[in-house]
Amino acid sequence: MKYLAQALAVAVVIAGAVFYISGQKSVVMSVDGQRQEITTRAATVGALLEQQDVTLAERDEISAALDSELVDQQLVDIKRNKSIEVTVDGTERVVHTTGMTVADVVEQLDLEKGSEVSLDEDMQLAALSDDLEVITPKEMTLVVKDKKKKVATTASTVKELLAEEKIEVDGNDEINVKIKDETDKNVKDSVKLEAGITVEVIDVTVKTWDETRDIDFETKKIKDSSLDKGDTEVKTEGKKGERQLTLRQETRNGKKGEEEVLKSKVTKKPVAEEIRVGTKEEKKESSSSKNTPTPGGISATWAALAKCESGGNWSINTGNGYYGGLQFSASSWRAVGGTQYAPLPHQATPQEQIAAAEVLRRSGGWGHWPACSAKLGLR
Repeated sequence: MKYLAQALAVAVVIAGAVFYISGQKSVVMSVDGQRQEITTRAATVGALLEQQDVTLAERDEISAALDSELVDQQLVDIKRNKSIEVTVDGTERVVHTTGMTVADVVEQLDLEKGSEVSLDEDMQLAALSDDLEVITPKEMTLVVKDKKKKVATTASTVKELLAEEKIEVDGNDEINVKIKDETDKNVKDSVKLEAGITVEVIDVTVKTWDETRDIDFETKKIKDSSLDKGDTEVKTEGKKGERQLTLRQETRNGKKGEEEVLKSKVTKKPVAEEIRVGTKEEKKESSSSKNTPTPGGISATWAALAKCESGGNWSINTGNGYYGGLQFSASSWRAVGGTQYAPLPHQATPQEQIAAAEVLRRSGGWGHWPACSAKLGLR
């Protein structure tokens, strides 16, 4: 009887131990990636959290419902909400995320392709000490040496844009920024960029040099009554002067501009040329004092033409610039070689005047005497 009681007691103890052990579960609870293996008799996920003194905040995420049954070997994954200060294109905002890394925040923001992030995307949010800054690409136009192209860039200044595009500029080059219809010329490369603007880079080359140039002399005309009218004579020969110049020239996108004079110094003065101009009037003969009529042997055509031109007076000189029976000008007389007969036509014989007129007619026909030749039907 004694042994039977002892056996029953042992059986009860063993049954109780089996019952206790069969109610235990081995689960893993992970909080923001920190895993912990737990042996528990909790029946639900909520009971497990209560047992482990884990409280969920409003925006925290958990892998299973709190009232769901807790099973052996279950992973209970908890992700804590984190409030991250983010600046996107200069605008500050707070992003609530259960992500673990900067990359998780970037993905949540759904940024444009090519956006620039200030921190390493592999950085854990738990280690974050600085604000996260994001710059999204901006569409703009870039003009370099008159060649235009569209660019999408995260550069914040003109300097950063030029570095990104591998465009080198020097102190002579010009940078213009056009925003809508307004253009700021020759701006500094620290100017901030914004979407939709046009950045123009003009390649400017500046050349300066010294050069000696001639100075033209002036010509002075002096009236001289001792010379016949129409005659000239050089009294003083003109001589060019010299000027020492320092010049500057800009070349913009390969196009040369006007030369600019920086310095000018006359090193040799010019000498003016003086020309004597005759004013002596030729003595005019009155048509009434001398009248050479048409002699015999003159063809009827030339006689008729002289009658029309001068009234048939071969020695006429009225001072109107035309001379003799056929009214030659002094220049025409010289051109046909009339001076071999006399200095002026009215001083030559009618036959000599006709000989010179024949030369003139052969070069241009009767048109040299337009009115009278037409009147006489010669053309």
